[in-house]
Amino acid sequence: MQLSNNPSVVVRNVSKTYLTTKDGSEVGLGIQRRGIRVRALKPLSFVAHEGEAIGIIGKNGSGKSTLLNMIAGHESPTTGEILVSAQPALLSVSAALQQHLTGLDNIRLGLLASGLSPEEVAEIENSVADWADIGEAINRPLKTYSSGMGARLKFSIATAVRPEILLVDEALATGDTTFTSRAQERMDGFLEGASTVFVVSHAPATIQETCSRALWINDGDLIFDGDADFVCGQYAKWSKAMAANDRVTAGKVLRRLKYGYKSPTIILDDEAAQSLD
Repeated sequence: MQLSNNPSVVVRNVSKTYLTTKDGSEVGLGIQRRGIRVRALKPLSFVAHEGEAIGIIGKNGSGKSTLLNMIAGHESPTTGEILVSAQPALLSVSAALQQHLTGLDNIRLGLLASGLSPEEVAEIENSVADWADIGEAINRPLKTYSSGMGARLKFSIATAVRPEILLVDEALATGDTTFTSRAQERMDGFLEGASTVFVVSHAPATIQETCSRALWINDGDLIFDGDADFVCGQYAKWSKAMAANDRVTAGKVLRRLKYGYKSPTIILDDEAAQSLD
């Protein structure tokens, strides 16, 4: 049994099912009965606290980004509930920046969207541009940027004001080694300031470098939640077996972890108080 103790994120019995047509597009409410049900996430539960860096690892299409989007509030779970202590800041490769605007204009828009006043934006926009370190490109339209330049700009905007909850979806994978190191330093600073950071990736090294705890999701199923080095080591072993088409070994890895993991029962403070009455 797990009682909440001032957590930053509570995910309780959350699942996600999409209704799609045969060509994969989502169906409207009027034709739900004819839709194909795609179960993106099976029911899962976990609690995150201030100062934690949590990796979410799994192969492409496993449900990692779906979970992150629900924590961010961009999607609603089909079942269960997600509680957060503050509005999460989602940083992803597909973050909605304006391709026709310059990098500097995007910085201004992003900071305004973060809740800063025009005066506050004017004070820090140059430092945000300096951290992105893309030189004169800051005055060019975003559509002319490489993926690495775009990643640096997005990260700089998203982290200009320290968020209480930061969600990073594969964005670090598009940067070079220097950028990754600087991004890690900034996230470490957030953790010292009691932020909670989630990092989504299918690369074990990225999770091990940035996180102390990891959740492994496979085909929508939470396989394990525990120490990042242990989880990533098991994931690497599974990935190696899958690459060698050794499904027997891969299956053993999954079953051993899945059967050894017990999902927490989460009871909120008000529920605990009611049970004592």
